[in-house]
Amino acid sequence: MSNPVEKAHKFLQEEQAFQLGSLLTESAHPKTLHLSQTAQKNLPDAIRLLQSVDDEIPPVVLKTLLSPVFEELCAAFQNTFKNQKRIFFTGCGATGRLAILLDAAWRRFWRQLKSRFPQIARKLPDLEDNVASVMAGGDYALIKAVEGFEDFPDFGKYQLTEAGIRPDDMVVAITEGGETPFVIGTAWQGLETHARVFFVYNNPTDLLRRDVQRSREIIDDPRIQKIDLTTGPMAVAGSTRMQAVTIELIIIAAALEIALQQFLRELLPPPDFSSLGFPEYNPQDYHTFLVKLLHQLGSDEPVQNIAAAVTFERDIYQQKGLVTYLTDSFLLDVLTDTTERSPTFMLPPFRPIDDTQSALSWAMVKNPFYTTQDAWFHLLQRPPHGLTWGPDVYQRLDAPAHLRDRPPKLDNRQIYQFQIGSEPDPSRTDSAESALITIAVDSELDRLQTAGRDRCYADYKNKAMLYIGSQELAHQNERLFQFRCDLAPSYLWLWHHVAIKLILNTLSTATMAKMERIVGNAMAWVSPSNKKLIDRGARLIAQLTGCSYERACVELYVALEQVQHMLQQHREPPSPVALAIEKIHS
Repeated sequence: MSNPVEKAHKFLQEEQAFQLGSLLTESAHPKTLHLSQTAQKNLPDAIRLLQSVDDEIPPVVLKTLLSPVFEELCAAFQNTFKNQKRIFFTGCGATGRLAILLDAAWRRFWRQLKSRFPQIARKLPDLEDNVASVMAGGDYALIKAVEGFEDFPDFGKYQLTEAGIRPDDMVVAITEGGETPFVIGTAWQGLETHARVFFVYNNPTDLLRRDVQRSREIIDDPRIQKIDLTTGPMAVAGSTRMQAVTIELIIIAAALEIALQQFLRELLPPPDFSSLGFPEYNPQDYHTFLVKLLHQLGSDEPVQNIAAAVTFERDIYQQKGLVTYLTDSFLLDVLTDTTERSPTFMLPPFRPIDDTQSALSWAMVKNPFYTTQDAWFHLLQRPPHGLTWGPDVYQRLDAPAHLRDRPPKLDNRQIYQFQIGSEPDPSRTDSAESALITIAVDSELDRLQTAGRDRCYADYKNKAMLYIGSQELAHQNERLFQFRCDLAPSYLWLWHHVAIKLILNTLSTATMAKMERIVGNAMAWVSPSNKKLIDRGARLIAQLTGCSYERACVELYVALEQVQHMLQQHREPPSPVALAIEKIHS
């Protein structure tokens, strides 16, 4: 079907299941209704608005930590360790990246244990490979959204089967909205395989049961444990990469750490356990750490530093410059925030090295210590899991015709085309206003500062340092954005991950608000790459123009065709939502 009007009518008639305007995660938060206007007038005030929504996370964290279902999650993790079975974290988009982060953090713990305490490691079963991640579209989707994958539950079932799910394994299916078909498919596949299944989501259970049939079927199945982490609307309507994924990271990682702590304590002699150097935490400690971290990042100095970093990046982009982030152990965290800007704010995605025509991504990430292939291993703590599906697989899964006829290339060879390693990339410094921002966390400061002075990075006209940790740094020749905070030690470096996420989410969102890619607190520049985002774009058009939802949907499909034509000409397109609004107002 090529006619955009016909496509719009088909969506309106056949895809009511993806019309999700009633969900809390899709609604506008009253605190941030004037976020974009505030960003133009007083940037620190806009940053405090964003942080005020983060302040709604701790009460839900505490309630969940003290709940029976959290205790069951910890016990299920521990039993899975004891039986040497596998845990599969599954997700799509932001929750897919969270699944991969949990996988990588687990593997990093075991690799460091073997390196630092080989005598102790030999007394334990080797569980490094007993945690796995399944992201819609495979690891390729870490970098670039794979269109349509999240809309099909059978894709989730097939990917989980390919990953090797077996009886008595465990599946933690993570979906911010609680309605993502791919993730729901992984939950059903877990049950079919006789695995233990937990379903984690961020909309009120009663609301999901009432309005979304596929969610109701999961919620009503007594074999599945449900974890409702509703905190309210997001700081930017529908931007679940923010508060929803933050609380999911805290709760799931806390349960994984508590289970690991108990597992190690039972297996190791007390002197060996003590020599690992980790304090013993109880569930309430995680709430205490979060409250302290939010308080530290919300004080005047960090807020002013986020504002300064926003202004720095905004100025680079307005002068047609590019930003390259230089980091090491937390490259996955930085890559996650950077890649998520593309669909959220209609920015060019990362460009593979064999593509010399497409627009360059505004921001990119680099590890100065490894070549690209090694950098991918260091980032994931394993080789990438690309997909190698041919037409026969898509045919078997009853995929849409465009996927059957032209299967996307999602294998490891394609992943390695994204050069995140130490190789020089002249395209990042073609602009005279290019910038290198070193992101150093805690003890990595000195090593990364030295790397940033390497000859490979000498061509960047502008340089800056973003530091997260407890040290107080003196300003040197480069700009310094300093975020002093206490990062409690933990098995999975949880508080390092949370701090980076909170800071970068706020920084990137405020930058886009300053650049008018947010209207009020709505993602007016979202890229409608799946059915849920088509619905979100149509609702926003209707809201901003006063037209009907039906007309908004038609105009959005027409605008999407225009945008696709621009992309084929390797032009950086405008927002299809903005194009549709302009058409309606003309």
